[in-house]
Amino acid sequence: MKRPAHFAMLLMLCVFCLGPLLWQLVTSLKPNEILTTLPPILPDRFTMDHYISVLAERSFVKCMANSAGVAAMTTGLSLGIGSLCAFALAKLGTPFKAAVLGFVLSASMFPPIATVSPLYLIIRGLGLRDTLWALVLTYTSFSLPLSIWILTNFFRQIPDEIHRAARVDGCSPFQCFYRIMLPLSLPGLFTTAILVFIFSWNEFLFALTFTATEASRTVPVAIALFPGVHEIPWGEIAAASVTVTLPLIVVVFAFQKRIVEGLTAGAVKG
Repeated sequence: MKRPAHFAMLLMLCVFCLGPLLWQLVTSLKPNEILTTLPPILPDRFTMDHYISVLAERSFVKCMANSAGVAAMTTGLSLGIGSLCAFALAKLGTPFKAAVLGFVLSASMFPPIATVSPLYLIIRGLGLRDTLWALVLTYTSFSLPLSIWILTNFFRQIPDEIHRAARVDGCSPFQCFYRIMLPLSLPGLFTTAILVFIFSWNEFLFALTFTATEASRTVPVAIALFPGVHEIPWGEIAAASVTVTLPLIVVVFAFQKRIVEGLTAGAVKG
């Protein structure tokens, strides 16, 4: 009795989580004449016209490139800065480690809507309004607490004897960091990178506030601006949503093993 109930619960959970994506996929393949008609749920024929229409728009392709660039730069900065901070907190004689880590985490407790106005004034004062760097710097500041927290736990799991042995062999702290600690923490780096990339790719509020033209607009904002004055192009919106989600699915499946290793590291004590 337990096994069928277990599989039934897993099936319900999968349907609940994948339902919106599957519905968008079906909507994106429906012809316009039956787009808002129920039944049928599955049409008798499928069309790729919505995908062709979306991908034919140079502005949408440009927004996807902007999102990819912003997410990649944010991930690189977060890993670079976060790993250095995490190494100092985990292995070096940094005073008040717990207080510093608590202060870092407190920065992520503010709701984004409460920080939009002051950040907008700072971005405009720096002359970064409507640039990719406005988003990169903002996303990095919000993703750093998560990066530091995850990587600090990973560096702590590496035995101190390895760090001390490297120091005895003549490694400087920085050499010990990038030659010893980083290779041993690859699962944590991959996990952090995926989480930061997904956050940067999907973020909407700051992207809507800090951008004004296609030069720096990202995909979530572009999809939100699809509806026209007299018509809502549901098919194009669904096709764009599926197109934007596919890169994340590919990335997660490509690095699935590393992500699982990172999420489960330290769950079992040796």
